[in-house]
Amino acid sequence: MSIQVLVVDDLPFMRALLREVLEAGGHTVVGEAHDGRDGLIQYVVRKPDIVLLDIAMPVMDGISALERIIRFDPRARVIMCSSMGEQDMILRAIQLGARDFIVKPFHSERVTSAVEKAMKYEVS
Repeated sequence: MSIQVLVVDDLPFMRALLREVLEAGGHTVVGEAHDGRDGLIQYVVRKPDIVLLDIAMPVMDGISALERIIRFDPRARVIMCSSMGEQDMILRAIQLGARDFIVKPFHSERVTSAVEKAMKYEVS
């Protein structure tokens, strides 16, 4: 099953790397965004199955974007990606509704398994 993914990260090389990993895993990247505001807009327009969302970005950070995406769609499947391994950020993201948290640098298998795992469970 090809999962449709929106990748939101301010670094072009990170978006390209995530696209490569996802496509190698048989999934489709339906959009890319360079900040949280653009990510929110693209979520509303594209309605992806999953969002991979960085935390530290200009304009609107990932935590703010997560809050707004979940407010728009409480069933949204969002996986946070960040090089910041700070416990409070991870906890805040999970409390807000993130399905998982991937710490950069990541292994390809970790990204693929997080995406596939997130698709298996419905939000009640």
